[in-house]
Amino acid sequence: MAEFSIDRFVDLYAARTSGMSASEVRALFAVASRPEVVSLAGGMPFVQALPADELLQVVREVLEEHGSMALQYGGGQGALSLRTRLLELMAAEGVRADPDDMVITTGAQQALDLVGKIFIDPGDLIAVEAPAYVGALTAFGAYQPRYLQIDIDGDGMVVDQLEQAFIRGERPKFVYTCPNFGNPSGVTLSYARRQQLIALCREASIPIVEDNPYGMLRFEGDSLPCLRTLDPENVIYLGTVSKVFSPGVRVGWALAVQSVIQRLTLAKEAADLCGSSFMMLVTERYFSDQERWRTNLSTLVGVYRSRRDAMLDAVAEHFPEGTEWTTPAGGFYVWVTLPAWMDTRAMLAAAVERRVAYVPGSAFYPDGRGRDQMRLAFCYPPEDRIREGIQRLGALLEDETQLYRSLRP
Repeated sequence: MAEFSIDRFVDLYAARTSGMSASEVRALFAVASRPEVVSLAGGMPFVQALPADELLQVVREVLEEHGSMALQYGGGQGALSLRTRLLELMAAEGVRADPDDMVITTGAQQALDLVGKIFIDPGDLIAVEAPAYVGALTAFGAYQPRYLQIDIDGDGMVVDQLEQAFIRGERPKFVYTCPNFGNPSGVTLSYARRQQLIALCREASIPIVEDNPYGMLRFEGDSLPCLRTLDPENVIYLGTVSKVFSPGVRVGWALAVQSVIQRLTLAKEAADLCGSSFMMLVTERYFSDQERWRTNLSTLVGVYRSRRDAMLDAVAEHFPEGTEWTTPAGGFYVWVTLPAWMDTRAMLAAAVERRVAYVPGSAFYPDGRGRDQMRLAFCYPPEDRIREGIQRLGALLEDETQLYRSLRP
């Protein structure tokens, strides 16, 4: 392979590329894929729980019934049949909509990028949770925003902080939130704060971007209304089938008022012309059988609940005194805060040497804070591997603690 020490195009790149960097989560995938490493890093759905014979039948039916149409270009807004079918999926969470108010995207990740493209000019302020989903920060970061970071506690985004920012005169282009079992925190925005956030942003005429990939993965407790349900006019809702079906089909969507959908559709057509007709038809066919997808979803929820319980028990047993962690009622993640002197980014190499991987907390803050925090994913490894990984990580933390104490005067 040829090696180049000089970038001949260095003076030609757009200024925005200087702020682009690889996701720490993606960078970990190569390491985490090694069989000897217990990966508590990537949020990979456990697709092995889906019956292979059912999926094969779905694909066969699509090819037999739709033939060449499944292999052809489609419309930029996405297949109407799929948009109509996804209304049923959203209705399970209480969201009512019209298929004309949706655009199908290549996963919700593309929807995040398109939102950034149509709303953010360089230097614009946007409000995000702190910590926030690293993929959203990466997508928005390409458009060179400034960030208003709003802290999270056990009840989700601290909306009072956002209100104080509005009082100071801050006016973000939009507020981004992952309100249900959020990535990376695992916490859920309380009903009182949902109402507060809706009222605050409506009065200020600032849209809310609601990212809801995990909402149907609830382990216990009562469901809360989506922000979109509370205010259909001011909330841009992003959804995906990655967590309830398959990330490999790359089907997500955005739901918003027509003026926003028109711009998102134009931006999508400029990016990739149209989505995969084949994958859209496969997705539509899979969700056409209510008993099938609900049964499979129930299986997934049961798997994830057991794995969450295994992780929480192991963290309580093996992590050092002074550690705090969230107890998610659904989703994929536990968010851990270690004693303040610990540096999870600096410890990562040592963790991988001990055959366990996590994501350092600093990946989830635009300003790089969170070095004493980490995200642990319980979605993919089985319970015994989770316990093994946490035990390895706990041993490392104990060694770090002993070293720290030995160096203190």
